[in-house]
Amino acid sequence: MKPNAYAADCPTRQILDRVGDKWAVLILLLLRDEPLRFNQLRRAIDGISQKMLSQVLKSLERDGLVKRRAIATVPVTVEYSITPLGLTLASAVDHLRDWAERHLKEVLAAQRRYDGQRSSEAA
Repeated sequence: MKPNAYAADCPTRQILDRVGDKWAVLILLLLRDEPLRFNQLRRAIDGISQKMLSQVLKSLERDGLVKRRAIATVPVTVEYSITPLGLTLASAVDHLRDWAERHLKEVLAAQRRYDGQRSSEAA
């Protein structure tokens, strides 16, 4: 059966959920440059909790996008790197990041106009 992202039971939706997750995107973009340890990722991504970072990394690993490597030190050091499959996704979502940065002012202006119209309608 051909994948159909519009069908409720299509596994494509799970992948799109991952692509649409801001934390997953940020992690993939960081790992694209070099492998990083857990705490390096946590410090680099402002606002992500330890629990959320752990959950997203496990999901990315399960999806084959990130590889986890335990290094025998005391305490154990865990390093994460992007897989070749993850690199293809990082390349695709980097275009979205770039678009968001280039059009930030326009989107914020549109939000202000919209909010201003809504508040004047409510009055």
